[in-house]
Amino acid sequence: MKNLAQTKVGKIVASNFKTSAVFTSHQIDFCCGGGITLEEACKNKNQNLEVVIAELEETFKIKDSQNWEAMELDQLIALIIQVHHQYVEATIPTLKLYLEKLCNVHGDRHPELFEIKQLFLEGAGALTVHMKKEELILFPYIKTMVESKNSGLPISKPHFNDIANPIAMMEDDHEAEGERFAKIAELTNGYLCPPDGCQTFKVTYAILQEFEADLHKHIHLENNILFPSAKKLFDEIQFQD
Repeated sequence: MKNLAQTKVGKIVASNFKTSAVFTSHQIDFCCGGGITLEEACKNKNQNLEVVIAELEETFKIKDSQNWEAMELDQLIALIIQVHHQYVEATIPTLKLYLEKLCNVHGDRHPELFEIKQLFLEGAGALTVHMKKEELILFPYIKTMVESKNSGLPISKPHFNDIANPIAMMEDDHEAEGERFAKIAELTNGYLCPPDGCQTFKVTYAILQEFEADLHKHIHLENNILFPSAKKLFDEIQFQD
């Protein structure tokens, strides 16, 4: 990839998801913050641009087995729902149970657990509503656009007028969740189990870390691949008079 410094972070990760590990190691946000150039991102995080570029170029030598940019949008939506939405739905009850247990057993010595639990509960509720909006409103319309493109038949204008409107709302939600889980990561000291932590403590922090990592990938697929492609398709299809 030429001129990496002036390439947007989200575009770099979209071309090869293995580069996400480089950005994570340098504390560069590639999902919600993927809309800025690599040079800007490095400057914001006080990272050495040349070092990051060298690491990225090494990563590009390893081929990514999955090219999400080449997928049809309806296939990408199916992947997002089946892999990421279902993961969130399946993991929330476990984390709620474990965080409640940690607060009851360790809360007196680790008061930060109460804030972590509250932040997670807020995020779980917001994510559940967010995903349903996508599954019931935005995703079905994107699928309708794909069908229109493949059939050549015009479709009705959506009730939200322009697909950029619901997409903007979803991106706002993504940013809010990114900030929320960044705070959780800070409160857990990077998901590091304290010396007096029990096995449940260790497991809970490990699941929280996995949850945040999955969320980053989930948001990346939507913000940097699905949504830009959907907006482009919206401008290309024919609408009924």
